Amino acid sequence: MEKVRIRVNGKELEVEKGANLKDIFRLLNIDGALGGKAGSKLIDLQTPIREDIEITPIFKDDPESLEIMRHTLSHIMAQALKELYGYEKVHLGVGPTTEEGFYYDVEVEGHAIGQEDLPKIEEKMREIIARNYPIIRKELEREKALELFSGYGEKYKMEIIERIDEKDTISVYEQNGFTDLCRGPHVTSTGMVGEFKLTHVAGAYWMGDSSKPMLQRIYGIAFWDKKELEERLRFYEEAKKRDHRRLGRELELFLIDEDIGAGLVLWLPKGGIFRKILEDYWKEEHLKRGYQLIYTPHVGNAKLWERSGHLSYYKSNMFSPMDIEHEEYFVKPMNCPFHVAIYKSKVRSYKELPIKLAELGTVYRYEMSGVLHGLMRVRGFTQDDAHIVCTPEQVEEVIHETLDFAIGMLKDFGFEDFKVYISTRPSDAIGSLEQWQLAESSLKKAVESLGLSYEIDEGGGAFYGPKIDVKIRDAIGRLWQCSTIQFDFNLPERFDMEYVGPDNRRHRPYMVHRAIFGSIERFTGILLEHYAGLLPLWISPVQVRLIPISPDKHMQYVLEVENYMKERGIRVEVDSRDERLNAKIRDAELQKFPYIAVVGDREVQERTLSIRSKKEGSLGTMSLQSFLELLLDKIRRKE
Repeated sequence: MEKVRIRVNGKELEVEKGANLKDIFRLLNIDGALGGKAGSKLIDLQTPIREDIEITPIFKDDPESLEIMRHTLSHIMAQALKELYGYEKVHLGVGPTTEEGFYYDVEVEGHAIGQEDLPKIEEKMREIIARNYPIIRKELEREKALELFSGYGEKYKMEIIERIDEKDTISVYEQNGFTDLCRGPHVTSTGMVGEFKLTHVAGAYWMGDSSKPMLQRIYGIAFWDKKELEERLRFYEEAKKRDHRRLGRELELFLIDEDIGAGLVLWLPKGGIFRKILEDYWKEEHLKRGYQLIYTPHVGNAKLWERSGHLSYYKSNMFSPMDIEHEEYFVKPMNCPFHVAIYKSKVRSYKELPIKLAELGTVYRYEMSGVLHGLMRVRGFTQDDAHIVCTPEQVEEVIHETLDFAIGMLKDFGFEDFKVYISTRPSDAIGSLEQWQLAESSLKKAVESLGLSYEIDEGGGAFYGPKIDVKIRDAIGRLWQCSTIQFDFNLPERFDMEYVGPDNRRHRPYMVHRAIFGSIERFTGILLEHYAGLLPLWISPVQVRLIPISPDKHMQYVLEVENYMKERGIRVEVDSRDERLNAKIRDAELQKFPYIAVVGDREVQERTLSIRSKKEGSLGTMSLQSFLELLLDKIRRKE
């Protein structure tokens, strides 16, 4: 009998080829393990070992154990669906684990699974768990597997089998008559899983292909500890309250109308004011730092995109071309080639460099409808884009200044917790090794000089250059990708970019792509969720809501106050409705105005205002001048 050599916790032993992990652990007196880890691959106790290997046991206390348990829960959910809606009517797609739980893509004939169905599915899952069915792994030949799942009417599973490499093992897992195609890993019985909760249902195209059927994706979360599950559910509730799509609608900032087009944003008047504030701030800060503002077209000739390489590498994300006088034009997915054209509009000297070209440039990218998500993932968005062209000697200073600028701007919006990632040279990199080494060294030095910790994404850079990604942590602990500083060794070559050096000869410059917000749309969504809609005073589209108790008696003074405030740069709105005071205050609270100023007989007589802060509650009566000074001070300090 052929043997294999196994190494576990420093101990080695020989076992028969095909022995499973459970038998190996028994020989080594290892109790309580749920599975093992071989390199980066998780395997369960029933997995046969057919090669010399080193295995690390996985116990319940190990983070990897959650993946084993969660994977089993996806199968339990699939069995529950079969029992509830009929084995022949439920067709299973895929059921992997997620960062916090699991999901399954399913098709149920004659029934659309809705949120209201989740409690019933959960109840059935708990029955299956309580029955504590043994979970048994089996390996099948390809034809046998196809025959099995054809008999079950599992068309999606058959498609998966057809895609499996002929050299790979086909395995299934059974539990009380329910069989699923799966590589594992799983626990050994249904009763061994932890605490779970089904959370929501979404649509998902089979294989992520919009030409294929839309399945229903049922999500769940799971942890070993009930307290941890409850904490995560509270987090989800908090995240739900902060959902920027709901806030954008309630605060009348933006909308996305399917009749206009999925993923295309309409900015409402208040959203327009907010966007102006954001863009004005962005422009002022860039001008202070020597950037030159530019504007470029929304479309470009196909020849431009051929030269830039976008038609080779990015065409699937570009909208279909339009024919203009027998030439193809594309709406732009990126601003870069236009910025290069502006750089090349005249001969550049080393004395001019670095040149910093900045644009709030609207771009259009084809995204699958299934991934569109409010402002976070759209088809038309405005990048806060910039391209910096410099000499090799200037690279280090440029990166330091750019990263410092990005961190400073994000801090102005109240973000203090950052995670920085540096992505390095991939296997398909272009450009010389010396270029990459200089670029990567500059990125690392810039991060270190600002006292920021960072993680290396080894080989994760784009083929045309390394990059820094800055993620910000929001008020409830989520990380959001914002700023990117990206080297590009590709476009300077493709477009033959040059500068005249001190030796009076032509040289190839370095080019750095850079975005700080990422996009105006996405950054707006992040801000809304971070602040739960109560935006900082300095960027709030309406800073003060003026409320006359009686419009007939108090409106004249209110209009005087409105004019006084507007003349001094305060954004004011008057509630002139003939409604009860409590109703007006409640509406102002729901609209999340930073300040409410109420005017009644006493305020008219004394020329004062009764002030209420959304954050601090009642501030009592204040003179108009005192209130103005309070506002201006908070705006100046960006509180």
